[in-house]
Amino acid sequence: MRILHTMLRVTNMDKSITFYTEVMGMKLLRKNDFPSGRFTLAFVGFQPESEGAAIELTHNWDTNAYTLGDAFGHIAIQVDDAYAACESVKQRGGLVTREAGPMKGGTTVIAFVQDPDGYKIELIERRPV
Repeated sequence: MRILHTMLRVTNMDKSITFYTEVMGMKLLRKNDFPSGRFTLAFVGFQPESEGAAIELTHNWDTNAYTLGDAFGHIAIQVDDAYAACESVKQRGGLVTREAGPMKGGTTVIAFVQDPDGYKIELIERRPV
């Protein structure tokens, strides 16, 4: 077994695809409209779905807003350099909500960014082997 994808409901598919591809550096893997169901699905990721997990972006055409709630935490992405990743996100117009630095009570370097719908993405710096 393996994780295939995580689904996020988004209010503006174009803005979300732009964020995940241009700001976060993912690729648009596939996108399909389902007119009879009045929704669009887009899958983004760093590698083909056959090789790694993806994020499924779901846009329900008749929904203008969502309440994120407080149960969902974040998506985590490993990066080589969290400081450089934060700078790259900011240069591309993304929002860094926690600058890179050691996690509270630990030494792992982390940072947080936020997507257009308010979902948090944790950047975790790869530790030297």
